[in-house]
Amino acid sequence: MKLRDIASALSARLENGSPDTNITGVASIDEASPGQITFVANPRYAAAARVTQASAVILSEEFPAVSTAMLRTKDPYWAFARCVELFYEAPRYPPGVHPTAVIHASAKVGANPHIGPYVVVEEGVEIGNHAVLLAHVVIYRAAKIGDNFFAHAHAVVREHCRLGNHVTLQNGAIIGGDGFGFAKDNSGHWYKILQSGPAVLDDDVEVQANACVDRASLGRTHIARGAKIDNLVQVGHGSSVGQDSLLCAQVGLAGSTRVGDRVILAGQVGVAGHCKIGDGAMATAQSGIPSDVPAGEVVSGYPAIENKRWLKCAALFAKLPEIAKAVRARKQ
Repeated sequence: MKLRDIASALSARLENGSPDTNITGVASIDEASPGQITFVANPRYAAAARVTQASAVILSEEFPAVSTAMLRTKDPYWAFARCVELFYEAPRYPPGVHPTAVIHASAKVGANPHIGPYVVVEEGVEIGNHAVLLAHVVIYRAAKIGDNFFAHAHAVVREHCRLGNHVTLQNGAIIGGDGFGFAKDNSGHWYKILQSGPAVLDDDVEVQANACVDRASLGRTHIARGAKIDNLVQVGHGSSVGQDSLLCAQVGLAGSTRVGDRVILAGQVGVAGHCKIGDGAMATAQSGIPSDVPAGEVVSGYPAIENKRWLKCAALFAKLPEIAKAVRARKQ
């Protein structure tokens, strides 16, 4: 593909390069070779951008010039995402139902579905148009799912759960598994609390590999429009996640957590039950959140505190031995 065509597709401005340059693929800035295009969105990679072997670099309007061809754009990361689509053709799944699939007579499946080997669709299920259900997907009874549903192998949607349009489940995602609810009886044994409420996913939600969105004991567990849930995330029963929020790898929400809109919880963040995370808040990796977080706040550490304060505390922590030594010397 010619560089001019890529610039046009990305609405980017070409600088310092021939529009006739032929680009054959996309690669990371460290691994790119002649004929490939790469991107840089973080100023920390300025040095790598100056020595990359790529034939072109996607970068921001403000990024310092480099010697190779540049495609200038307001959002290089978004442009890079679009650029990958220009070179990689995702697998296509033609309409059809594999002979090993089991679909209950009462189930309603919309137009042009692709239903793969050993898929099970139970009674009372409703699925919209253009669904793709790959091998071993299981949809429990009375689940309701919108148009353009895409479920990778071994994804499961449990009974009575409701999914909107354009929902994607990666391999092994479990929607509506039982919440972790038990009450101790008079003899000291754990008695299972019936998990009666569904998990509800709105439009444009993606749940990635081996993540779990538990059903609720009462009410519902709700994932709002556009939220993205990464691999190995646990969303506890009765929790809610707001629009366009990101839960990164191994995040854990205990039951009845309320996560606002456009929140980012980085990898391995844990949130205690019944906490509220305000709109636009962010928690850095491995933070532990035992109480509410105000809207727009950036928190770190355990227990999570305001990020700038945590950075100061972390810097002091390394100096504690010499501080303690100085204190002991003063006491003597």
